[in-house]
Amino acid sequence: MRVGIYLRVSTNDRGQTVETQRLPLVEYCAASGHTIVGEWSDEAGATNLKARTGWRAMLEAASQRKFDLLLVHRLDRAFRSVPEAASTLERLRGWSIGFRSLQESWIDTTSPFGEALYYITAAYASLERGILRERVKAGMDRARKQGVHVGRPQALNGNLDSLRPAIEAGTLSRRQAAKRLGVTVSTVSRSLSRKGGPNRGQETRAAAGLAEAH
Repeated sequence: MRVGIYLRVSTNDRGQTVETQRLPLVEYCAASGHTIVGEWSDEAGATNLKARTGWRAMLEAASQRKFDLLLVHRLDRAFRSVPEAASTLERLRGWSIGFRSLQESWIDTTSPFGEALYYITAAYASLERGILRERVKAGMDRARKQGVHVGRPQALNGNLDSLRPAIEAGTLSRRQAAKRLGVTVSTVSRSLSRKGGPNRGQETRAAAGLAEAH
């Protein structure tokens, strides 16, 4: 069987090289009697399709049916998401090219059973991501109900300039001002800095004052 192998390491994979993936793939092909007719590799993140020139070149060769089987070391070396995996495998199927993962031996579209297992695995992974999203959403909703701000700092809900003298005098803390304005303390601090907040002496006095600790 003519085999094309694809290798990828991310820029975050410290100390790893594509050679770590290549050696076991070559050994597997030799033991199975397959011939490697093409090899493509990338050193880029899975989502950085612009930098994944090797991946694009592999797909081009696949469209010309220059190999019969695409072999990867692990599923996540090839695909960035479940939808992309399903879409790409459909394209490979249209070109009469199989897909096999060395580390996940059940992912082998050259057999009906292996193909079924792949789609079950993909569906489970998609379900797991959906459950995670729902948990995150539930946590954010709970935080909002408890009065905790979620997401980017809000715009000022009031006039900061009217509170500036009290803040500069140290009689009103930034935390108290943030509560009155309905925003976070960091939002108040950034707004004061942009508009020319209190001078260094006033900042020091306010920071040391009892009001700032409230």
